Amino acid sequence: MNNFERYLLAAEATLLDALAKLNTLSADLLTLLVVDAERRLLGTLTDGDIRRALIRGVKLEEAVTKAVHRDSFVLHTADYSLASLRTIRSKRLTLVPLIDGQGRVVRVFNFRDRQSMLPVDGVLMAGGRGERLRPLTDTVPKPLLPLGGKPIAEYNIDRMANYGIENITLSVRYLGEQLKEHFGDGKEKGITIRYVDEDRPLGTLGAVSRIHHFTHDAVLVMNSDLFTNIDLEEFYIHFRESGADMAVASIPYNVSVPYAVMQTSDGLIRSFEEKPTYTYYSNGGIYLIRRTVIESLLEDERLDATDLMERLITAGKRVSYFPLVGYWIDIGRPEDYRKAQEFVKYIKQ
Repeated sequence: MNNFERYLLAAEATLLDALAKLNTLSADLLTLLVVDAERRLLGTLTDGDIRRALIRGVKLEEAVTKAVHRDSFVLHTADYSLASLRTIRSKRLTLVPLIDGQGRVVRVFNFRDRQSMLPVDGVLMAGGRGERLRPLTDTVPKPLLPLGGKPIAEYNIDRMANYGIENITLSVRYLGEQLKEHFGDGKEKGITIRYVDEDRPLGTLGAVSRIHHFTHDAVLVMNSDLFTNIDLEEFYIHFRESGADMAVASIPYNVSVPYAVMQTSDGLIRSFEEKPTYTYYSNGGIYLIRRTVIESLLEDERLDATDLMERLITAGKRVSYFPLVGYWIDIGRPEDYRKAQEFVKYIKQ
């Protein structure tokens, strides 16, 4: 939310002024931020704070500073800690100010309209040809194929924005101008969208080396043709807590064996396991990567995600996996596209 002036109230305002301003706000966002002349936050003020002040004998003509709640929760521009994210979720906070190093309000976040505020940059890989979906992709790039009333890629952009990822770059190649025309600069969604052009195929991650405008230490990279409800905050928390250089969202696959399986060694049967089920994890095409790792890549090097994983593991770096709980469809084949078209009818985005 960039237009936050409606929530600011000058410290010299009266309680009557505050009531008049509260009356202009939405019923579920009845909170004002009291600031001094330099926009430094002094505290918050709600109608409940005003009622309590009146009970104490404060007059409506007196300054709001006599009713302000000074121990309010804020986010700092220097860092959004994991503890901050958990506090917002656990306390179900709605309106949270972002303050700079001098204590000045620079933004106000409305958590009624978003899931989180992650300190992450986003990259959407949208340059593929979509060969297996021809003839649908002969004139339309795969990320713009419609799904439940909007393009496939737009679900992923909206999910990023919903989790507070506001700087998003699309890597484009095949029919890239259509993507640029459709999404523009992102202002309509309250975010910033940029583009990087692949003049030749660079693999699933190679184009990321061409991006030099990251602002955060973590970068979310995902394929544009995925249809998923991954919880990006939980993914980010896992990434931070694991100390990983790269985290991979993984899709669990269960394989059930309908017979007893023998455990053997040295030509002898050591034990039996009756009809076991084994769980394997596959690459889900969604990654969180430290910016320092991306900055170490050779520009324009052809690079797949699996290449980077192997490179990091060989170098002794940490590569973690995050089991994805929810739905996930890779729209790469006609049958996958049909499945997603049917599935989207029954979910609430």
